[in-house]
Amino acid sequence: MTTRRILISLLAAGPLLFGTGALATEYTAAAFESAQKTGKPILVHITAPWCTTCAAQKPILSKLRADPKFKDLQVFEIDFDSRKDVVKQFGATMQSTLITFKGAKETGRSAGETNPEAISSLLNKAI
Repeated sequence: MTTRRILISLLAAGPLLFGTGALATEYTAAAFESAQKTGKPILVHITAPWCTTCAAQKPILSKLRADPKFKDLQVFEIDFDSRKDVVKQFGATMQSTLITFKGAKETGRSAGETNPEAISSLLNKAI
């Protein structure tokens, strides 16, 4: 089976669980602002169901979320296709964009990254 078919099969299976067993929170302005006010580390993942890079990022994020140092990380998923207004608000130009925040301050971003060490480094900027 090709990598593309495997990824399509994973996407068809539905949303992936993060390492703690919790799904990423669907983005709402109120939920995001609440997380910012509490000073939580935040990851915004701009994703699309058809995006193979996004699908490759999810198991990496799941594994990283299992690390106790990321236990407080609040993850928000934003659908690239249906939430264009929010995608624009975050200044993202493509799916597979990862943006980290520490409270209200943006601490880093990347697009199209699938290297586990690079993604871990990005998440470390939020804690």
